[in-house]
Amino acid sequence: MQTRVTSMLGIKYPVVQGGLAYLAYANLAAAVSNAGGLGQITAMTLPSAEALREEIRKVRSMTDKPFGVNFAIGQHDRSYEHLLEAAVEEGVKVITVTGGNPEPLIRRLDGHDIKKLVLVASVRQAQKAEAVGADAVMAVGQEGGGHLGRDDIGTMVLVPRVAEAVSIPVLASGGIGDGRGLVAALALGAEGVEMGTRFIATKECVHAHPAYQEALVKGTEHDTTVIKRTLGTPGRVVRTPGSDQILALEAEGAGYEQLKTLISGQRNRTYIHEGDETGFGWAGQVIGLIHDVPTVQQLFDRMFGQANEIIGRLENIISS
Repeated sequence: MQTRVTSMLGIKYPVVQGGLAYLAYANLAAAVSNAGGLGQITAMTLPSAEALREEIRKVRSMTDKPFGVNFAIGQHDRSYEHLLEAAVEEGVKVITVTGGNPEPLIRRLDGHDIKKLVLVASVRQAQKAEAVGADAVMAVGQEGGGHLGRDDIGTMVLVPRVAEAVSIPVLASGGIGDGRGLVAALALGAEGVEMGTRFIATKECVHAHPAYQEALVKGTEHDTTVIKRTLGTPGRVVRTPGSDQILALEAEGAGYEQLKTLISGQRNRTYIHEGDETGFGWAGQVIGLIHDVPTVQQLFDRMFGQANEIIGRLENIISS
């Protein structure tokens, strides 16, 4: 399966693993890359530049395939420059950017042979990313997990709108977890997909607590909700008592100061690492399509087997 995305990134399949704060480390990144996609390390939830260097080197000890480093620059009260320097010095070939203004980060990479992918949630953001030098954009619809755009535009509409508005490759994100989603994304004009939630429910996502993974497997498309909408930074999570508490306070008009402990990275880790439901965990509506916790290789085998079956069925329909 060859697209501009596979050619650009040097990968077999046009699948990029999402940044997954506090979860996307060497085991998962290497597994995705070995299966033919682009695995990623999350930079901003590592404690130091040296920790990022160690994680990059660990991935390289586990795979000789391309991988990337994700910078979620909009959701953390810390600088990223020292982490970016470490990634550049370690020779990372793909950097992805989520949240915030990507221009300063992209400008820092001028002159380096590094591909730059930017997550966007609107046509305007996609056009800006292209204008400042992004090599591709990942268009996330409102059904996706984690932080989303404010416009509540679904993947089915957003992806073709972005694809017709920019000349660089587009990856579809949000609601995609199997071969059906991949084929649909290609039909919409995307040249690949980014998947986050589906990779949490894999055996190589070793930092995800079994209770978190079980919630993704047992949940339906009705079992997610959007928190922090009143703060202007909406994000989709799996329903827990912790997320319900956040929503209740938002409904009462609580501001950031009242919410900051409940929406903190620590409260996120409380659930995703420890299984304590007073915390919260990011998840998209795609949990309705997740029914097990396979290895990443098993997931890829199923996904592309299903995609090929669908393409064959469509060819038969067209030719009949």
